[in-house]
Amino acid sequence: MANEVHAPDEASLAGLLRGIINDVGDLIRQEIRFARSEFKADARKTARAGAVLALGVGAVAVGVVLVAFMLVHLIHHLSGAVAPDAGASIPLWGCYGIVAAVFLVVGAGLGFLGYQSMQKLNPLPDQTAQSVKENVEWIMNSK
Repeated sequence: MANEVHAPDEASLAGLLRGIINDVGDLIRQEIRFARSEFKADARKTARAGAVLALGVGAVAVGVVLVAFMLVHLIHHLSGAVAPDAGASIPLWGCYGIVAAVFLVVGAGLGFLGYQSMQKLNPLPDQTAQSVKENVEWIMNSK
């Protein structure tokens, strides 16, 4: 990508070196631009996904709280079904404890799975890294 093209007899060592240095500089600038655009695109996608995820988590959280209350009162009601006159055999606070324990176990399991999947993520721009690797290999092999 040298700016000047010379006939073989006019090419000087300084001119060739200047052209190579200019080409390497252009290549580095292009790689930086490519990395920036890849980071920006990833950031936009992440922001959109995060917003949708936050709305979904909020809606699910409200639903989970309501289901938890429903389960507590269902357990309390069913524990009194054996002898409706005697009252519930499990106190209301015990029903809350049972439902809370189930949610804690499920939440801990999901949290552990999420932690493991986060460990596998690669935050680096893969395409840019591959392009830089190819360029370095090309430069090293062209000597």
